[in-house]
Amino acid sequence: MLWQGDQQTVKTGLPHRQLAPAWQMLILGDGSPTRHLQLLTGEKTEVDVLDMSLVEKADPAAPGQIEAVPRPWLRRQVWLRTASGQRLAYAVSWWDASHVDEYLENRSLPIWESLSRLHSELYRDVQGLYYGNQPALETAFQETGPFWGRHYLFWHAGKPLTLIYEVFSPYLRKYLGDPYGHRNLDPS
Repeated sequence: MLWQGDQQTVKTGLPHRQLAPAWQMLILGDGSPTRHLQLLTGEKTEVDVLDMSLVEKADPAAPGQIEAVPRPWLRRQVWLRTASGQRLAYAVSWWDASHVDEYLENRSLPIWESLSRLHSELYRDVQGLYYGNQPALETAFQETGPFWGRHYLFWHAGKPLTLIYEVFSPYLRKYLGDPYGHRNLDPS
């Protein structure tokens, strides 16, 4: 991890020399990234489910807010991609396993699409922001890092529904421009 921002950073935003406004709208906004990606690319956003499995304990790298999600946890890992196959984001979410089927009837759909079909009232509470390198993501995205990511809690009926961690591909600069506005970024 090269740099990390907390809820205050999310609330106030970053200087535009650190993260361009269009990127801030995607990463710091409380709207659906799946929907935003679809609007940006003009293609349907699809999901490749890598894994959905029960986990007894949190990965040490998982955000601390995972403890707000009731147990037992079902962890879902996916790639968000265009219909033509371009990977745009990696996401992992932790759900209360005893209620996940109520919200993800078709687990191969993006979360936004599943929840929209249910007309669920939700609040996306962005909790943290990340900037760092990850060799596995460089390979998967076929893009060099560093990468921008975030994590947030989805709230429904006053209770945490799921914790989601997302990392965005630098490929999105095709639609959003350079994330930095210039090349010599040091987010610290």
